[in-house]
Amino acid sequence: MKFSLKSSVKWSILIFCVTYILSSMFTVASTAMLEGVAWGVGMLIVLALVLVGIVFDMLGLAAASANETPFHAMASERVPGSKQAIYIVRNADKFSNFCNDVIGDIAGVISGAASALVVLKLVDSMEAGHTIWKTVTSVLFTGLVSATTVGGKAMGKSFAIHYATDIVLAVGKVFHFLERRFGIRLFNGRRKKSNGKRGHKRAPKSN
Repeated sequence: MKFSLKSSVKWSILIFCVTYILSSMFTVASTAMLEGVAWGVGMLIVLALVLVGIVFDMLGLAAASANETPFHAMASERVPGSKQAIYIVRNADKFSNFCNDVIGDIAGVISGAASALVVLKLVDSMEAGHTIWKTVTSVLFTGLVSATTVGGKAMGKSFAIHYATDIVLAVGKVFHFLERRFGIRLFNGRRKKSNGKRGHKRAPKSN
């Protein structure tokens, strides 16, 4: 696939707008949820955000690592989701950019801000005068969130590399379900035309 500067610029602008909108929406939603709940429920929300980041990071790497060939064999046998999987692999740069850089990074930033709010709730629930314990609790919880994020992404990357075909096919089946059930088509499925036609070159005329 040829590199197109115009297409790349358009995609970058689109991703900028989508990221800004999604980030604003998720930030407002997570802040609203955390303000009205106890610190224990807040921890679960933070862990859910971390899990979202891990899953999408794995999906993006799987798309970049997958090979298109097995999906053609599946498509010939009419395996559900195989055609969508082919489109995912052919658009791996955009798909991985959306999963890793948009959803993954947004989840990482919001989980960090959410963990800070949870720590404040947890510290406020403690008795006054125990400054050392408050500091220790804050450090432990922040470290736990960071370690869970990094460790989870490390495991997700391992799964993505070794089971790229299975993961991409699973995502393709989700897209297939959305197309069949709700008419939501995320890929147009059109192939780029080649510049020249094969097999139509005229032979030189003989005298």
